[in-house]
Order: sequence, then C-alpha cells, then structure tokens
Amino acid sequence: MDVIERWSGRYACLLQSALRLGNEQFAAHLGIAVRTVASWHSDAFVVPRREMQQLLDTAHEQAPPAARQRFALLLAKELASADSTPPGAQALRVAIAVVARDSDVLLVCRRDNDVAGITWQFPAGVIKPGNKPEITTVRETLDETGVHCAVRKNLGNRLHPTTGVLCEYFLCEYLAGEATNTDTAENIDVMWVPGNAVPRFIPVDTIFPPILAVLEEQT
Repeated sequence: MDVIERWSGRYACLLQSALRLGNEQFAAHLGIAVRTVASWHSDAFVVPRREMQQLLDTAHEQAPPAARQRFALLLAKELASADSTPPGAQALRVAIAVVARDSDVLLVCRRDNDVAGITWQFPAGVIKPGNKPEITTVRETLDETGVHCAVRKNLGNRLHPTTGVLCEYFLCEYLAGEATNTDTAENIDVMWVPGNAVPRFIPVDTIFPPILAVLEEQT
C-alpha cells in the first residue's frame, strides 16, 4: 500500500520520478523553491517540514493513477533495498552550532507549521557521509546566517528528544559577519539573543544540558 506516514527526501524524489517531472517542474507543481527539491536529491534522509509533508501528501493523492502505480512500484523496490542495508550503514547526523559572542548566542527562526508558525533553534546542518562535523558546523552557520565562526569545544552528542536525530553539538566562537537571514527558504529570521534569554525562545526541557551549562557561565 503506497501510503507514506512521513516523507523523506528519498520518498519525495520517488514521487517526482513517478510523476516524470524535472526539478523545476516538480517545484512548480508543489509551489516551492527549486532549491528545496535539490536538497531532497542531495540528502535522502532529510525530513521535510510539516507544510512540505502536506504538499507532498496532496501531490500524491492528486497524481494520475498511472503515476501512483509507478510510485508504488518504486516504493516497493526502495523498501526491499532498505531491508538489505548493511548494519554499518550511515545514520542521519546533524551538526549544531552554539555560537557565542560575548554574552549573546546566535539563534535562527525556522519556518514551521505549528501553532505559532515559527520555531527558534541553533544553526544546524546535516553531516554528509565522509564530512567532518566541525567543518559542517562552520559552513552551515555561515550559509544560514552570514556569521563566520570557529569551533571552540565539542559539547557532546545525543538523540534529539523531539526528532530522534543524532545531534553533534559544538560551542563556537564568533569571528566576523553581520547576523543576516541568508537562507530565506528555510528560515524567517536570525538574531543574537542574551544567553540567559535563550529559554524564552527554546523550551528549556529540549535544550542539551551541556548547552545550559554554557549559558549559565555566560551570565
């Protein structure tokens, strides 16, 4: 049965293939940016945001019968392939940057479809297989916010309590650059926030304890 409980980048690409659409055509079909479609091709494990999940649900439900049949066949092959994945296969990992500038910390406001319509987080990016998490941390912070930083300390890792994704946390030192929203497809805003005010933006029970310790040291 070709019902998707949660779309991933890979499943979205299978739907695109079943519809026989190029990246630009698929983006126009969904009403999203071409860059978002490209990101699904570059990261099979990425989980699109809730509004994207709904758009993909609609596209699948409204697809012609022949396209739905193609999607079902592609999905069946994908699931069969997943069953044979070796135990040592790479899991999805995300690098998270806690960028400190004096007593302030850098936050990004991501687009989401929750009640408030927004969610504040630390800059983050998927660690591609073979890439060093420290390099991902610095690069993604620059790409998202225009801020240059340097990794100062590894704060550890954990499975995120909300997403279940393996997160690698790094305390970073601000070097240069104005905080600017340079990724408008994913984010709404970028802001320096006093360390002691971070729990007003991010629920304290979801903040990694070593980060809380860093924030306390800044006050």
